[in-house]
Amino acid sequence: MRYRNLRAVLVASSALVASSVLAVGCGGSSGTASKDGASAGSEGSAVPSAPASAPSMSSTPSIVGAASSTTAGTSSAPVAFVADVWADNWFSLTVNGVAVGEDSVPITTEKSFNAETIRFTATYPLTIAMVTKDYRADDSGLEYIGTSRQQMGDGGFIAQIREQSSGRLVAATGKAWRGLVVQRAPLDKSCEKAAKPIVTCRWEAVPEPPGWQLPGFDDAAWTAATVYTAAQVGTKDGYDTIRWGAGASLIWTADLEADNTILWRATAPRPA
Repeated sequence: MRYRNLRAVLVASSALVASSVLAVGCGGSSGTASKDGASAGSEGSAVPSAPASAPSMSSTPSIVGAASSTTAGTSSAPVAFVADVWADNWFSLTVNGVAVGEDSVPITTEKSFNAETIRFTATYPLTIAMVTKDYRADDSGLEYIGTSRQQMGDGGFIAQIREQSSGRLVAATGKAWRGLVVQRAPLDKSCEKAAKPIVTCRWEAVPEPPGWQLPGFDDAAWTAATVYTAAQVGTKDGYDTIRWGAGASLIWTADLEADNTILWRATAPRPA
């Protein structure tokens, strides 16, 4: 999501996912808005739903053997962690296959800019899996539809994980993170000002790969993250409330506008 008068439109090409295409849509009724901000019932609107709600932010989820010592490669005692996340607009966080938290503001909320701090326990190595979503009014990928502000939104997020006791930074978003776009729209950006974008614009959706959140999943074919500045993303409410470590960067895919729902993976080994 963005305001056009704050900064120039970023348009970067992004390779389309070449396999496992579930739907490429154009036209159809807008249907009923889902949590993902998509319209249920539209042709080609099969967008994976957000993971089940994670425990309350006030709780401390315990991940005991989320992966066996054989799968994870290391057997160790659980460690308490603190994760800070800011996303435009929504995220969920899973560690070692266990959901530990998500954005408290629903993706259906326009201008939902806020940071979250999540506490959990887990064993090293950490397999970090995140879903990030930019707000979109429906499968066309646009926002403020029917108003003078009708436009493509744009995304961006940043995350860091620290050991609670030592404060040591053990994981942070950067170019080493790998992402898979599971909803992209519009495929033709010239439809941005269409009177009926849900009819005119085309979109693409692919299914979430089975087991993608688990240790051992092969993400070699996923695309490396693109790093952005705060000015490029247009960071807003909540971003400045967190003291971000030097190793944490704002990331997204190469296309801030069309890539709306993305799966992310990263691994944090036990620090030396």
